[in-house]
Amino acid sequence: MQKNSTMTVRTRMAPSPTGELHVGGMATLLKNYAWAKKHGGQFVLRIEDTDKEREVKGAIDKILRVIGDYGLAWDEGPEKGGPYGPYIQSERLDLYRKHAEALVKAGKAYHCFCSKERLEKLREEQRTAHQPPKYDKHCRHLSVDEVARKLAAGEVSVIRLKVPANTQVVFQDLLRGEIRIASSEIDDQVLLKSDGYPTYHLGVVVDDHLMKITDVIRGEEWISSAPKHVLLYDAFGWEKPVFAHLPIFLNPDGKGKMSKRKGVVSARSFLDRGYLPEAMLNFLMILGWAKKDQQEVMSLDEYIQEFDPKAVSLKSAAFDLKKLNWLNGVYIRQLPLPALKKRLQPFLPADFPVDKLDAILPLVVERLVTLAEIEALTSFFYRLPTMDAQALLQKADPQLVTDQLAQTVAGLEKLTAWTHQSVEKVIRSLQEEHQWHKGQYFMMLRLAVTGKKATPPLFETITVLGQQETTVRLKRASAALG
Repeated sequence: MQKNSTMTVRTRMAPSPTGELHVGGMATLLKNYAWAKKHGGQFVLRIEDTDKEREVKGAIDKILRVIGDYGLAWDEGPEKGGPYGPYIQSERLDLYRKHAEALVKAGKAYHCFCSKERLEKLREEQRTAHQPPKYDKHCRHLSVDEVARKLAAGEVSVIRLKVPANTQVVFQDLLRGEIRIASSEIDDQVLLKSDGYPTYHLGVVVDDHLMKITDVIRGEEWISSAPKHVLLYDAFGWEKPVFAHLPIFLNPDGKGKMSKRKGVVSARSFLDRGYLPEAMLNFLMILGWAKKDQQEVMSLDEYIQEFDPKAVSLKSAAFDLKKLNWLNGVYIRQLPLPALKKRLQPFLPADFPVDKLDAILPLVVERLVTLAEIEALTSFFYRLPTMDAQALLQKADPQLVTDQLAQTVAGLEKLTAWTHQSVEKVIRSLQEEHQWHKGQYFMMLRLAVTGKKATPPLFETITVLGQQETTVRLKRASAALG
């Protein structure tokens, strides 16, 4: 279907509540959202909850919440409503039955009464013969009278699509161009199950049509299903939407589809690990797509203006965590201090000295990659560090280090004004007066007060620790040396 300039673009995302929304699903949702907004259209959210065996309690609410937490919203869907609701498939069962029966009446579908046992036996025979599993059309040619008698007798049935014989199924994909497949390769798939629930194929086609979806942007794993959907559109006599099937994400190592076996992959998990939603969106924007000027840091509005699904690379992109970490750091450092403090609240440990946050945060913000790292980067400010006597020595003479610690304590305890400048003056004066090796002395002090080799600047760190805490730690280090 070719859009004309007057057609309203309507896209959709239709997650199933079988668990958390996958980060790849969030990337697809973002593209659907951006494409609709670019054209002044509508983005629709629909919940496909017809697989009741796999449905997870509370999953719908989690899906709705995480979309909002990523800073996105739907124009029509659950909690908002709209002209084509309801937007939860289990509340639309009458529609699916009506349309399935209409296909039966038109000779485009048929009732199948085969038992599970017969179908399992058929599949086993096909496996043994190394044939692809496929329904053998056993019930396809039952007469109208036979079907009526079976239904009247209360026999359980499903409704299957009557796939035309000797036909080429052809459709256009925005990324791949023309795709065609012989109808002989397509199964007479089930459309309506015996419990009255639709299969994915019937539900998605009926809903996309009734909700006036113009562009179906989804993952490439659905390419194999697209011919079935095309046949359904043709059977109903409906105009087909534009199809765009996006490449999957690969694991960070570039090997295989991004999966739970290689780490946590839900969209929520990244927020829980301290990635900013705006940084996540930016990262998902540039995975397999780039602005014409190759700019990588961009706002949602900039993305909406430039995004075109035809420009998405056909090559699957690796989920580059190094790039994500870099981007997240960029966004963290762009936040004004009050905003960053607010974002950090859920990640601050219970023993964090909140009254010192304003003093501590500027010292670590340049090293903050995710919000969750705040504890690891600051713990030495409010927890006694592990004391390693051998590390303190740094191959220096033990007596020298003991003298350095004692004189540093004496000098710092004399200070009546505890400032960055006064602390630095005492320490530098001692180093110069005794001609101590600067690298050895400063590193020893750093290890003594923080337990770490890499910290924020030494004098600023000591200033924030305070006079009493600093001298306590220096004396503790001296005691550790015996």
